[in-house]
Amino acid sequence: MHEIRLFLCGDVMTGRGIDQLLRHPSDPMLYESYVRDAREYVRLVERVSGRIPKPVDETYIWGAALAELDRFEPDARIINLETSITTSSRPWPAKDVHYRMHPGNIGCLAAAKIDCCCLANNHVLDWGHEGLRETLASLTGAGIRTAGAGLNTPQAQAPAVLPIPGKGRVLVFALGSDTSGIPRAWSAMHERPGVWLLPDLSLATAERISETVRQVRQPGDIAIVSVHWGGNWDYTVPAEQRAFAHRLIDLGVNVVHGHSSHHVKAIEIHRDRLILYGCGDLLTDYEGIGGHEAFRGDLGLLYLATLDCDSGTLVRLQLVPQRTHRFRLMRPSRVDSRWLSDRLNAESSPFGTRIQRDAEGHLRVIFL
Repeated sequence: MHEIRLFLCGDVMTGRGIDQLLRHPSDPMLYESYVRDAREYVRLVERVSGRIPKPVDETYIWGAALAELDRFEPDARIINLETSITTSSRPWPAKDVHYRMHPGNIGCLAAAKIDCCCLANNHVLDWGHEGLRETLASLTGAGIRTAGAGLNTPQAQAPAVLPIPGKGRVLVFALGSDTSGIPRAWSAMHERPGVWLLPDLSLATAERISETVRQVRQPGDIAIVSVHWGGNWDYTVPAEQRAFAHRLIDLGVNVVHGHSSHHVKAIEIHRDRLILYGCGDLLTDYEGIGGHEAFRGDLGLLYLATLDCDSGTLVRLQLVPQRTHRFRLMRPSRVDSRWLSDRLNAESSPFGTRIQRDAEGHLRVIFL
């Protein structure tokens, strides 16, 4: 059996406080109602977690995750990047939060060998069309492919094509729903930059997306549909999300990669194909901010999926727990790993999925 290995994760936010730690910090000016200086997020985390020597190098934020990824040897590394990479000083008007990383810090993505950034989310246009253009140029210049945003509709809807020598191709289509807070004005048009914004989560929309996939797909391709949907703090999987994901799988998509929630959500295996309803946050600067502690947003996962190249079905799924500490990923304690396993089991068991924890604290998804 020929197998293809994927690294998937949820939101990666390298702006604001994280950007201020790196070698090329942006202008710290913010336009939030409660914080006006991005350095305040560094001060907040240092109050609760201890001092962080500055500047940090490009590998710092990934911490323990780098060794785990190198051990797994993914054929493709795919993240949802919730940060504009720009020097633009024009924030999107009437928006409460604006994330930005200086283009000089893009090496922090290259350090983790990221192959594809999904951009159809509610932060990629935080600094307007100018910021999006610079984000796309910065990622392209770093050799990182993008999906879900572009200078016009065809670009936003085009997949990232990841050739895997000897194994075929991985196609990544990235879509956003306004249920995640994406402004309708961010929708790409034929002569306007923007994101691939869904009109709704109906079965008819799922069928149109599947037709777009079919037009691009070649025999042997693995098709991933990455969707930014839903609110931040809720374990519920709405019926329309489940029906939408099932329809995509029924029509040939291999993986549905959902994100937006600040915490992990249920996992389902439908027709031997993977559905991640919410991958949670992996990297953010939220560590020093109080509220919603019960959801344990500081705990994230590396989703390491192995697929059969010929059938496109899921062979195995390993989950590697991570905990953010001082804006850096580290191995969580046994207690934290057990909490995450129990939480995932509680959320995934209604979907017929069981999580098993091994002696190292890694999690394995059991499905029939």
